[in-house]
Amino acid sequence: MPLPTVAIVGRPNVGKSTLFNRLVGKRIALVDDRPGVTRDRREGEAELLGLKFRVIDTAGFEDEDKVTLPGRMRVQTEAAVRAADVALFVIDAREGVTPLDEEIARWLRVEDTPVVVAANKAEGRGGEAGRLEAYALGLGEPFALSAEHGEGLVDLFEALRPHVEDAHPQPLPQAGGEEDERPLGPLKMAIVGRPNAGKSTLVNRMLGEERMITGPEAGITRDSIAIPWEWQAPDGQKRAVTLVDTAGLRKRAKIDDKLERLSAADTRRAIDMAEVVVLLLDATRGLEAQDLRIADQVVEEGRALLIAINKWDVAENASALFNGVKAALEEGLSQLKGVPVLTVSAVTGKGIDQMIGAAFELREAWSRRVGTGELNRWFGDAIEANPPPAPGGKRIKLRYITQVKSRPPSFVIFGNRLDALPASYERYLLNSMRRDLKLGPVPLRISLRSSKNPFA
Repeated sequence: MPLPTVAIVGRPNVGKSTLFNRLVGKRIALVDDRPGVTRDRREGEAELLGLKFRVIDTAGFEDEDKVTLPGRMRVQTEAAVRAADVALFVIDAREGVTPLDEEIARWLRVEDTPVVVAANKAEGRGGEAGRLEAYALGLGEPFALSAEHGEGLVDLFEALRPHVEDAHPQPLPQAGGEEDERPLGPLKMAIVGRPNAGKSTLVNRMLGEERMITGPEAGITRDSIAIPWEWQAPDGQKRAVTLVDTAGLRKRAKIDDKLERLSAADTRRAIDMAEVVVLLLDATRGLEAQDLRIADQVVEEGRALLIAINKWDVAENASALFNGVKAALEEGLSQLKGVPVLTVSAVTGKGIDQMIGAAFELREAWSRRVGTGELNRWFGDAIEANPPPAPGGKRIKLRYITQVKSRPPSFVIFGNRLDALPASYERYLLNSMRRDLKLGPVPLRISLRSSKNPFA
């Protein structure tokens, strides 16, 4: 049974993201003194004194036209509140009730979603006057809260409990339940790329709704937003996916804003947590040096990499562009050959199923374990076909190999004088492994362990 949902709503800079981080127990949402940091809905699992629910951090509610960026942010907030079991309306107790707070209250009163009111930033007694003012909003009894200092959480618990428990009563545990037999779980897929490559538009197309804010402005997405999704394959099979939309990555030298630095760091964390990373290119701009930097970062983190060229429906000289991208990748990404390159259109949806299918195949290879017998048979054949060199007339002995982990596949080679083994021979082993063991274009790791006995 899905968890009940609590949507945090309020005007900009009242502490919604700080409260979200407090409830999920992690510093996930970006927090800054400037208003308007949060733009897209961010969700997380929260537990408050044993009460479990999903919490949604929303953008600051502003009274702006829907065609503007603040207006599009407001539409996302409205959708989150309407889908929630209860809305947690947050005001700034130190500033008291503002005209925008009153505007939000008028809107909430006509919605069907139950509302509880929290007067945040009420450390000590400094916010008591603001809390009392909040009675005038006509939404019930407000309670004092300090998200930053963790004060007032018992009152928050008491305010949320009736709505959360009534929405989804906790089921009794059943004896004899079986564990999920799917060891890999949902596919964790992060979509990365330069600003305005169409990442959020692509996510919206997959989900079939305007879940992420989009527009012509560069840098709209700031947080890395993870969204559970169920993909229906062309054969009718349904498979779980966790989609992660990320902020656009620019060249570091061009980043001079604190928020953009935080967003870039959040994107790098999303890459580290993903299984497959889709690097989205803009067909109208082709492959640029920054794309190669991002691809190199993904490979260095050991994630499976997939290249998708977006806006293919408006691409000029499509065949030349595709071949040029593949050639540039082969040259610029020398440590990983054969990275899949696919074409998609976030506007029409063409190519999305092929992209998701390829991502699942990549994950299978990325998660594969090779049997010790099969691995060492390949190892013996590879050495026989191309023996290691003998620098200074002293032979390098490669004795055996074992796989120490998967995700990505990592191996240890044992032998002697391995410190003298040239990098070119390691590349030969890696390329041979990919080809003969059908590991595909995923990052592989090889470590060398030399015997302490030089005569062994």
